[in-house]
Amino acid sequence: MKLTQVMERYILHWGEMGTRWGVNRSVAQIHALLYLSDRSLPADEIADTLGIARSNVSTSLRELQSWNLVQLSHVMRDRRDHFVAKEDTWEILMTIVEGRKRREIDPTIAMLKECAAAAETDRETSEVVKERITRMLTFMETLANWYEQVRRLPKPTLVKLMNLGARIAKFVAK
Repeated sequence: MKLTQVMERYILHWGEMGTRWGVNRSVAQIHALLYLSDRSLPADEIADTLGIARSNVSTSLRELQSWNLVQLSHVMRDRRDHFVAKEDTWEILMTIVEGRKRREIDPTIAMLKECAAAAETDRETSEVVKERITRMLTFMETLANWYEQVRRLPKPTLVKLMNLGARIAKFVAK
């Protein structure tokens, strides 16, 4: 696959942003390449195009599949596995947010519940610490509940809400 300068810039930037979000650079670059591609790509072509080791491509593709951002596809008369990325930006966003919630928020809520329960019977834990753990638990549960509500909104409604931005605060404040 021949990359244009624009594609290279996008892929490199997406890789940089991936590292800032806690995602391996190669994983982010492969996702960017597949997102920009107008066809599914086999792993060897991904490796050649990005100059990444084939083993790294395989590992990265498995990670992208575990995030449900990339799917396996097949091409007639080609025995190799091909890969394709989701194209809908909203679906990508919601998939990433759902994955992060499952991997980061849910375990944090579980840990905070355990800490709050243990702190109740622990005489060495101060009331300040207990209150702060409870406050953080309440915040994280509120965040998770808000996400669940937003997740169920139809995409057009979500887009309208986002476009309203701060103007919605005037309506809610009344």
